[in-house]
Amino acid sequence: MTLSVIVITYNEERHISECLESVSWADESIVVDSKSQDRTVEIAKKYTNKVIVTDFLGYAANKALALSQASGDWILWLDADERVTPELANEIRLRIAKESAVQGYEIARKAFFLGRWIRHCGWYPGYVLRLFRRGSGRFNERQVHEGVELDGERARLQEPLLHYTDDSLEHYLWKFNRYTSLAAEDLALKNRRAGAIDILFRPPVMFVKMYLIKGGFLDGVQGLMLCLLSAAYVAAKYAKLWERGRSRDSNSSGC
Repeated sequence: MTLSVIVITYNEERHISECLESVSWADESIVVDSKSQDRTVEIAKKYTNKVIVTDFLGYAANKALALSQASGDWILWLDADERVTPELANEIRLRIAKESAVQGYEIARKAFFLGRWIRHCGWYPGYVLRLFRRGSGRFNERQVHEGVELDGERARLQEPLLHYTDDSLEHYLWKFNRYTSLAAEDLALKNRRAGAIDILFRPPVMFVKMYLIKGGFLDGVQGLMLCLLSAAYVAAKYAKLWERGRSRDSNSSGC
């Protein structure tokens, strides 16, 4: 059985080399880049001749484009800030070599925030479906935090992915504005609306859930900061959804 790895990128020169190096044992790697302004494409071409540069079509759409170029029997999709350990690589090779009814595997992610492994906050193990048979999975149409819809049986691998999600607050806050806008768009597409209650109560509920119920206080200062920022993320998402609703109402009344 052959394996294709797919990665989408934008300005990932800090991460792409280690990411692709960690899967250099795979049969092929496909990188779809959204016209990076740094050396991402140059570096990626050192590892694979399948580097596609295109406009950003959306996270799911760019992943679907990468998937369409894959020829392997199995697909492993990664973010550029993720790494496959030798132990996970060995487990993947063993699993896909066996005849099995399983069509996809979920993998835990060992995520690092500001240099610390976040073991609590509801982040670990955080299983996500990342390995699937080509033809059995497709990317859903969510604007952010997209995933794979699988036809058939799934199972879980034992070894985790390493995920170096945010190494600075500047990087987190850069993603914060983009992701909250996309998350609000997702809710708007479902005809959801937001009001003062959402903006006032949902953020503290998120903080209590992550910091107290999920044990974020055990992750030190990084855990506290992550829980506070996650609550702010919820507030911004619903504030942007409220803003969208107001604009829609204004446009409707003006017709």
